[in-house]
Formats: sequence, structure tokens, C-alpha cells
Amino acid sequence: QVQVAESGGGLVQPGGSLRLSCVVSGNIFSISYMGWHRQAPGQRRELVATFISDGITNYADSVKGRFTISRDNGKNTVYLEMNSLKPEDTAVYFCNVGAYSGSYQRFGNYWGQGTQVTVSS
Repeated sequence: QVQVAESGGGLVQPGGSLRLSCVVSGNIFSISYMGWHRQAPGQRRELVATFISDGITNYADSVKGRFTISRDNGKNTVYLEMNSLKPEDTAVYFCNVGAYSGSYQRFGNYWGQGTQVTVSS
């Protein structure tokens, strides 16, 4: 089985910074993609940032220039560095992973439970 666990959320003032982490664990053969999505109250879940292939990233227009996604393949971890945070960034942030796992190396799409980010003065 594959487990996805996010951490690093919290309350921050506008203009502040936070760093989210997502650790993937379990009987993993290989990870195909890793990324971050978010969902604000009453809104649809939306893509924030993701690796679309090794070294190539994709960002939502609303976060370009402010957020940076990075990964540590050796630790099966993906990070989201968030700077110049705005109240509209308030949401639950979810880690999304595509991975081959198990004895038969089956592919699955996995989500974490989410971590709350609140930007408010």
C-alpha cells in the first residue's frame, strides 16, 4: 500500500511564507508524478503545482512567481515553498502522487488527507 502524508500548513499573515512537505511511503516501485492541489471552501479542487516530468514543472497562473515546487527523490518527498501569501491562497492543500507499487507494480493515483493553510491578518 502507498501512504501520502502532508505537513507544514498553518496560519500566516499576508505576505508571509510557508513550506509544505509531502512524504510518500509504502511498497513503492517508482513514482511517476508528484504535485499539489488545493481546495478552498465552496470551491473545486484545483492544481497548484506539479512535476509533469523529471525536472519540468507546471504551475497555476495564480501562484507563478510566488510558489516553488521541489522534490527529493531519495526521500520520496515533494515540497511546496509558498511566498508572498495572499488571503486567496487560503485552502486545504493536498498532495497527489502517481506511483507503481506492490508485488505486481500496479499503478495508482494517491491523495493525502490535506493540510490547512490560512492566510489572514
